[in-house]
Amino acid sequence: MNKNVKNNRFLSTLLIVSTVLFTNVIFFTPKLFAQTAPDAKVSATLQARQYMELITSVFNFVQNNYVDEVDPSVLYQGALKGMMDSLKDPYTSYLDLSQMRTLTDTTVGNFGGVGLSITKPVESTPEKPAYVEVASPIEDGPGYKAGIQAGDFLLEIDGTPTPEITMDEVLSKLRGTIGQTVTVLVKRGRNMQFSVTLTRELIEVPTVKYSMIEQGSNKIGYLRIIEFTPQTAERVQAALDSFNKNKYTGMIIDLRNNPGGLITSVADVADKFIDEGVIVTTKSRLASENVVFNASKSKTTVPQGTPIVVLINRGSASASEILSGALKDDHLAYLVGERTYGKGSVQQVIPLYNDDGIKLTMARYYTPSDVNIDKIGIPPDLEVLFPVLSDDEEGAYVDLINSMAIENYVLDNPNMSEKQITEYAKELQKTYKLTETLLRRLIRVEVQRTKGASNYDLDYDVQLNAAIDVLQKGNFAQLLMGTKTLRELQDEVILSEADTE
Repeated sequence: MNKNVKNNRFLSTLLIVSTVLFTNVIFFTPKLFAQTAPDAKVSATLQARQYMELITSVFNFVQNNYVDEVDPSVLYQGALKGMMDSLKDPYTSYLDLSQMRTLTDTTVGNFGGVGLSITKPVESTPEKPAYVEVASPIEDGPGYKAGIQAGDFLLEIDGTPTPEITMDEVLSKLRGTIGQTVTVLVKRGRNMQFSVTLTRELIEVPTVKYSMIEQGSNKIGYLRIIEFTPQTAERVQAALDSFNKNKYTGMIIDLRNNPGGLITSVADVADKFIDEGVIVTTKSRLASENVVFNASKSKTTVPQGTPIVVLINRGSASASEILSGALKDDHLAYLVGERTYGKGSVQQVIPLYNDDGIKLTMARYYTPSDVNIDKIGIPPDLEVLFPVLSDDEEGAYVDLINSMAIENYVLDNPNMSEKQITEYAKELQKTYKLTETLLRRLIRVEVQRTKGASNYDLDYDVQLNAAIDVLQKGNFAQLLMGTKTLRELQDEVILSEADTE
């Protein structure tokens, strides 16, 4: 017999034997844990206990029998991470020691990174890749300075496609040693893509900025709440005190790109505007998590009847939706801008004995009219959108960014006046077919990179101008009473859907 034939037969036999052995292992191994297998007929409590026993049995079996020695911490972290991921909730996750420290730094107002509040779907499909979406850039952070906007998608981080990595891995790539760089591929609009290199910084979250806007006889207090931290309520009060001294006639609360924060913080802020009734309610299957935050007249510092406009957009999420929803339901403010993000759940961070922890969705919050806006968002009373770039304008925008023309010009002219900004915008327009308003905005932002961002931009900000126009109307109270609560809006949708069935 040919030697090669013998060898082939031997290899075929070996393959069959190996397959049989493997099959036997797969088939018989579960018998090791059969005594703890859950029974569908038993009570939920007993079934949970049986699953825990099964998990422990598997943990011990893997640690003792895996071909290489196994670090038990690796199995522990993997089990917890898998457990949290199985809930398919982007806001529920396992937090290792580093992530726990980062989260603590974020909530107290400072941390290291690129200054982007982001979200990412748990599952990725070819039809809908799990790209990282920017909920909002943190003002004056590297991402903000680089021009990254709410609604942008990060397709790659240092060459790694974001759909291929977990949220934890995304965070580990964006955060790192202060002074080092990370490059992200950004997608904006329909087809616009460009790369941005960010230098990591110590991120200090500015919670509140404020100033006065004088339009004729109107003195408008402009209050921008950037994030809800333990310091936010105190700083909001400082702004309100300043408005009072300047005898303000109306107020604009800018919640655009505010990703949220602490529910206790937003409740304290809302209490300054709402003199009685419910601010927000949290509901859970646990009685201890069912909490009603009520307003107290003694804490209210804004006179009832003060004309108030709230600016919102798709970067307004969580706690900022609580404030805008409460003011809308109570007919205390008129909402201008775009529909909000739609995050209506409440998370708690539970520390574990290893100094790690889990972040778990424990409840959903409801507005005063008893509506949960999760995955829905809050619509504005007056929708105002920024102009959408055409395909040609998107191309020109990308070409302008890649050219570094603005950066280089501002580097040579760091103290440009508004007149110089206008002149340079007209010069750029000869090459890049974009509106002068947008070009002035891009130049102005670049000038402000080294000086810090200004509180507002009346030249470019169509939403802010719309809010000012609303306040200047003489029938603001009548306009406000004509608005609908979130419950009324929700009921209208339900009725319209029923009519079409």
